[in-house]
This record gives sequence, structure tokens and C-alpha cells, in this order.
Amino acid sequence: MIEQYLLSWLIPFIWILTGSYAVFTVVLLFFWSRIKQPARNLTRDLPTISVIIPVRNEAANILSLLADLAKQTFPASKFEVFVMNDNSTDQTAGLVRDFAGKSECNIQLIDLPDTATTSPKKRAIETAIAVAKGEWIVTTDGDCRVGPDWLHTIATSQAASNAKLISSPVTFYSPETLTDHLQIVEFSSLIGSGASAIEAGFPSMCNGANLAYEKQTFFDVNGYDGVRHIASGDDEFLMHKIAAKFPGSVRFLKDPAAIVTTAPHRKWSDFFRQRKRWASKWKHYQTATPLVLAVYVFLCNLSIILAAAIWLAGAIPASSFLAIAALKNIPEIVFLGSILKFLRQSRSIAFIPLTQLFYPFYVCFFGLAAQKPEYQWKGRKLV
Repeated sequence: MIEQYLLSWLIPFIWILTGSYAVFTVVLLFFWSRIKQPARNLTRDLPTISVIIPVRNEAANILSLLADLAKQTFPASKFEVFVMNDNSTDQTAGLVRDFAGKSECNIQLIDLPDTATTSPKKRAIETAIAVAKGEWIVTTDGDCRVGPDWLHTIATSQAASNAKLISSPVTFYSPETLTDHLQIVEFSSLIGSGASAIEAGFPSMCNGANLAYEKQTFFDVNGYDGVRHIASGDDEFLMHKIAAKFPGSVRFLKDPAAIVTTAPHRKWSDFFRQRKRWASKWKHYQTATPLVLAVYVFLCNLSIILAAAIWLAGAIPASSFLAIAALKNIPEIVFLGSILKFLRQSRSIAFIPLTQLFYPFYVCFFGLAAQKPEYQWKGRKLV
């Protein structure tokens, strides 16, 4: 009797959730397609830029990024680079000093104090902003690569839109293995969803590996006050504060020249720690939109798992389960395919269905795993 009662409302609830998710995905696709590539040929004065790169033990990667920055088409006189060294135990600091001494770019290495902090990246960025001379702050990570027009594209986008914060795309380079392609598909969903939400006027997600904002605006919203104690969120929490104080001032830069690439995770432990930090942010959101979206996406993915369990228990026919799965997955395939094409990751489109098999379990697992407040970043335990 109890089982029949539960199924009498659970099955319709699953259908409603899945149907609403299909509509939600179509809406995301609509707003994604509405984002236009901005013009790059503006002749008006472009802002000066301070690039901030928080690093810890990036000796294997930092020179590639610095070489990319040295090749920027944006005038070297209009940007500076701060490499914020968080007590690296490898050759990171020495490599940066040697490169800076030979480069025409203004590259500065700043060593951070060896003191405990819940959020090393926020500390690194705040320390750099305190001495930055650029009108705009652009952040990226030490293991990233950027194209030659990266800064110019960001600067012209700002000049054309008068935005106060610009979120830009991130993806992985050189996929070789199955897990590389699965990560590309999974990450593209975050990039596309975040871009669509920004275009719709409800900024929710962005990525600090490719984020730009006006320095004065950072001070206008009191920087990281109120969220400094949270391990992650140097990107999204700041965007939420800016969007709340300056409605309509957040933009997504949909331009291939603005894409930042990084290496996919090759170790499960690294992937797990990063995604756990990211998933931990939802309960700290101070605005309703990203919090509601986080809970909604969790429930929609949980509904697919419940539908599979009910089917395996014999309570619904296979045709019903397949219909529920198709209702969720077909709009997703179209949406993710369009994002992957923009990111120049067309080879990964074939891996979308396989990703969809794992994704509901992935979302629910990290949604629960993030409830344990203990995280790691670059070998350091954060609490």
C-alpha cells in the first residue's frame, strides 16, 4: 500500500521534473544562440589591464602561459602581469624571474606569505589588486594557455559593451583519452549554462581561469567581503555581487579568440578535489537564482536515477523509462553540441551520450560529497 502511494505521486513528479528540464534546456539553447560575437575593430581608447595569475607549483606550465602573454597583439605598454607565487616548492619562482628579466612585457613575481588561509586564490587576487595599475583585472591560472588576441578581444568587448564584468570561455586542450572527452563535454555544459544565464539576465556561473572585471567595481562591491572565508568562489561570488549592485553589467564573451585552454585532469583525485570545491559553493550563494538552479539541476538528475530504479523494480515499463531519458537527453545533445562546436571541440560531440549515462550520478555524488567541509588546493588542505 505504501509503495503504491509513493509511486502514485513519484512517477508524475519525475515526468514533471524531466519535462520542465527539457524546456529549461531549450531555453538555454535559445539564449546561447542569441549571444553575438562582438566587433574587434574598435578604434576608441581601450582600458589598461592587469593580468593576475595565482600559482603554486606550476613549473611545468607557467613558461608556456608567459610565452603566450608575450605574444599578445594587445600593446605591451597597456598591460602588466602579476604572478602570485603561493609558496611553491618547485622551480616556479625562479622560472618566472628568469622569463621576466628577458621579456619586454611587464611581468612581476610576488611571493605570498606562508600563512594559513581558507582561500589562497582570493588572497592572491586581493594582494595583486592592491598594487595593480590596470583599469581592468583579468584572471587566469598558471596551467592555462591563451591565444594571441586574448587580451585585445577582452578589451574591445568591454569598450563595446561598457560591461563591468566579462565572463569568457574555458575548455581543455589536446584530448587523448576517453576521460578527456568526457571532461570536455561535462565542462562545456557549465560554460554554456553560465553563458546562457548571463544572456538571460540571471548570472549564475563563470570561471576564474578566464574572468575580467573593472578594478574600481571590485572596490565598489567591497571585493570578497562576506565570502572571503569560503574555500572556492573567487569568480562566481564576485560576479553575483557585481550583478546585484550593477544590474545588466555582466556579459559573456562569445568569441573563439577569447577561449582559454587548460589540460584535462589525468588523476581522479585531482578531478575529485576540484569538483568538490566547486560543488561546495551552492550553499553559500547569497542570491536566489544560482541557489535555486543548483537545487533544481540536482533534483532533475536525481529524477533520472529514480526513474531507472523504478523501471528496474518493474514498476514502470522500459518504454516509459526510455521516454523519460529521451525527454531529458535529446535537448541536451543539441545544446551541448552547439557549445562544443563553438569551443572547437567537435570531436567530443560523439561522447555526449556516454557522458549522459554518468552525469546524473556525477551530479548527485558531488552534491552530497560537498557537504563535508574539507577541501584541498595544490596540495594544501583548506577548511
